[in-house]
Amino acid sequence: MTEKATLTTFLWFEKDLEEALDFYSATFKDVVIHSKNRMSEDGPLFTSDFSILGHEFIGLNWGGGPKFNDSISLLISCDGQEEVDFYWDALTREGEPGQCGWLKDKYGLSWQVTPRQMRDYLGDPDPAKAQYAMEALRKMGKIVLRDLYE
Repeated sequence: MTEKATLTTFLWFEKDLEEALDFYSATFKDVVIHSKNRMSEDGPLFTSDFSILGHEFIGLNWGGGPKFNDSISLLISCDGQEEVDFYWDALTREGEPGQCGWLKDKYGLSWQVTPRQMRDYLGDPDPAKAQYAMEALRKMGKIVLRDLYE
């Protein structure tokens, strides 16, 4: 064996993989489409290998498969409120906001939009401040950093 094993997230889309690739390419700054495969020359997209922010995916376009659900989500670790706002707004525009930074995009894929700085508040050495941040977080949809401290 000469190559080490790799890990890739496999996503099964009902019928809209090509539309999803266009949406993710417009939303994220770093999307690379490695391949697009069709069952026939003029047929719909069947599979695609792509990456978003350096994370590798394979997308399958096949009706009748299982729907995405909340048992797995993709985490976007953001740098500050501006990035949180950008990704949250883009992914919920036709999607569905959730709690504590979770949301579903318009394809039903679950995401977490989380600022890296949130850990500072949740891990504050002052237990009262950390508790305040945790209680505030549990009431949020989109995470708002300024609301995590008194």
